[in-house]
Amino acid sequence: MGEKRVVPGPLKQLLNVDAAITTVFCRILENYMSPTKFRTHFKGLEISCHSLPWIATWVALFWILWNPHLFEMQVNFFIGLIIDILCVAIIKAVVRRRRPPGNKPDMFLTVGSDIYSFPSGHVSRAVFISLFFSQLYPLGNILSILLYTWAILVAISRVLLKRHYLLDVTGGAILGFIEVGIISVIWLNKRSSVSIINWLSEEKVTLEGLHDAVEIDID
Repeated sequence: MGEKRVVPGPLKQLLNVDAAITTVFCRILENYMSPTKFRTHFKGLEISCHSLPWIATWVALFWILWNPHLFEMQVNFFIGLIIDILCVAIIKAVVRRRRPPGNKPDMFLTVGSDIYSFPSGHVSRAVFISLFFSQLYPLGNILSILLYTWAILVAISRVLLKRHYLLDVTGGAILGFIEVGIISVIWLNKRSSVSIINWLSEEKVTLEGLHDAVEIDID
């Protein structure tokens, strides 16, 4: 058996403060959003940002839509999802922070490092998705507002469900921002995206009629 990890004093103090602030935060919000009354809604938010449904749905959309004009967006978004899943899994495996005591073992489709708390993968994913479709591939102001609202509600629900502490949610949000930055730097143009689709699919796509955009503007 391995030795029990010893948490450094300053870090342990930070975690204790985080736990205390999270408790106060929950008590205040529970006056307006009772976990008993709103648990079904919180669970819905949990499922709406789970990695497996997003991956499965996005892969299916490649073939359901099969629109070469969308391949650039679809490929880059998919890469972002994969980066998010890998980053969250690695960080959780390294940090290994336990979930809050009030957490119930009813989380949707848990695997591997999901038993750990830091960072919140749901929040990192919600932030990444919101920023992707508002900054990297804008779909309009109204949808951007809806996505930001959804991301905030996901973050709040993670705390009220006792899945995470506030520091976990904050770490997840920061990770989501970093992931968007990474995608903006490594963004694959139409030519590269179509090449990937052709490599994965038997139905070949040509660039005829497509304008090869090699740059993306981020305001």
